[in-house]
Amino acid sequence: MSRGGRRARRQMNQINVVPYIDVMLVLLIIFMVTAPMMNPGEIELPQVGQQLKPPVAPLEVTIEKDGSLKLRDTGETAKAQTVDEQGLLEQVRAKQATNPDQPVVIAADKDVRYESVLKVMDMLQQNQVKRVGLLAKSLTN
Repeated sequence: MSRGGRRARRQMNQINVVPYIDVMLVLLIIFMVTAPMMNPGEIELPQVGQQLKPPVAPLEVTIEKDGSLKLRDTGETAKAQTVDEQGLLEQVRAKQATNPDQPVVIAADKDVRYESVLKVMDMLQQNQVKRVGLLAKSLTN
């Protein structure tokens, strides 16, 4: 009994899984080829009995509106001292000679040109100061 002379469609109750198997085999081959090429990162786990070093307070270099530099050791004093570029390098080298892991952070007034910040950062990195970063806080001087 078909309507209008058309054949009745028969429902399919089977799924053709051959294309899915093909896709899975291709993915398996891709993973098998790329897995040996991946370089897993190394994780240094702490050892039993190993003492953890307390974090070292950073040296803070502040660039003022007029371009002057101030250096403050946040671990020792709360007072910043005004220095020139050469004095800054000498004091940072002296501090890092005793503690090479001590970071240096650069803070700048909001009106200071970004070029000045990059100049100080570049100067420190060219003189083998290892850990240099930017300090993100509002200055309320």
